[in-house]
Amino acid sequence: MVLGANDGLLSTGALLLGVAGAGATSTAMLTAGVAATVAGATSMGLGEYVSVSSHRDVERSDRDMEAAEIELHPAAETRELRGIYQDRGLSPELAAQVADALMAHDPVNAHMRDELGHTDEQRARPMQAAVSSFVAFALGALVPLVVAVTGQGGVRVPAIAAATVIGMIALGCLAAWLGGAPLWRGALRVGIGGSAALAVTFAVGKLFGTTVG
Repeated sequence: MVLGANDGLLSTGALLLGVAGAGATSTAMLTAGVAATVAGATSMGLGEYVSVSSHRDVERSDRDMEAAEIELHPAAETRELRGIYQDRGLSPELAAQVADALMAHDPVNAHMRDELGHTDEQRARPMQAAVSSFVAFALGALVPLVVAVTGQGGVRVPAIAAATVIGMIALGCLAAWLGGAPLWRGALRVGIGGSAALAVTFAVGKLFGTTVG
C-alpha cells in the first residue's frame, strides 16, 4: 500500500506539474488530475489482481501436485520431510517423529509449508491486493490534486511540487521504518528520484506549452 500511494502521489503530481507548465486552466488541471487518478488507481487494482491471481494459480497447482505425490508415494514423501527437518537441525530420531506425525495429521499442508514455503499467512488474496492497491493509489493522488484545485496564481506550481515532495519523503520514511532501515535513506531515495521526475515533467510541459503558444 505504501508503494501504491507513492505511485499515485508521484504520477499525479508529475502530470499536474506538466499540464500546469503548459499553461492549463484550473478546469483542465482538475479534469486531467481526476482522469489520471481514476485511470491509475484502476490500472493498479487490475494489475495487482492479475498478478496475485497468477500466484494463487501456482499455489493451487503446487497443492494438487503435492496431494498427488503423497497419494502415489507416501513413503518417499515422508522421507523427504524427514530430510528437511534434519537439514534444519533436528536429530534423525526427532525429525522422523515430527515427519511421521505431520504425515498422519495433514500431509499436504506440511509439504506446502516446509517443502515449498507456502503458508496461510502468505496465501495469495487477489481481491484484497486489488482493493488495497486501488485505494492506496487514489489516496496518494489526492494530495497533489487537492493542492492543484485549491492553489491560485503563481503559488500553484510550487505548492504542487512541495506537497508531492513532502508526501514522497513521508512515504519513504514510512517504508524505511516498516522495513527496519534508516529513515534518512528512504527519504533521500524517493525525495531525489521524485524531485527529478517532477522537474523533468514540468520542463516538458513548459516546452510543449511554449511551442504550442
